[in-house]
Amino acid sequence: MEKKYDYNQKMDIKFNHQELIDVPKIVEECQENWFNQTLTKINESVARIGIVEGDYHWHKHEEEDEFFFVLSGKLYIDLEDKTIELNPHQGTTISKGLMHRPRAPKKTVMLMVESASIDPIGNDKV
Repeated sequence: MEKKYDYNQKMDIKFNHQELIDVPKIVEECQENWFNQTLTKINESVARIGIVEGDYHWHKHEEEDEFFFVLSGKLYIDLEDKTIELNPHQGTTISKGLMHRPRAPKKTVMLMVESASIDPIGNDKV
């Protein structure tokens, strides 16, 4: 049975090339606790904005690395052996195949860069 999560993940590309991306406006309009929106496509990758608060689930991506960069707030990324703390203007790359769980104790805005084919839900820890 497939698990259901209370995340609003919009994988459609919201902005074309040469189109202005207004991050403060997107943040202002967001009313959800865990929201992702693909902003634009860059070759075979995408840039996504995440506006998050609370815990995501433990998961991994078998074939894709993920880059997280915090714009505001604080993001923790739990790994099986440590936790990475990201404050504004800090980022990290999570390697493919690595089990991880992002969590935000307060409203956090982050930029993610990843392959266009990635499924943000990933493979759950069973």
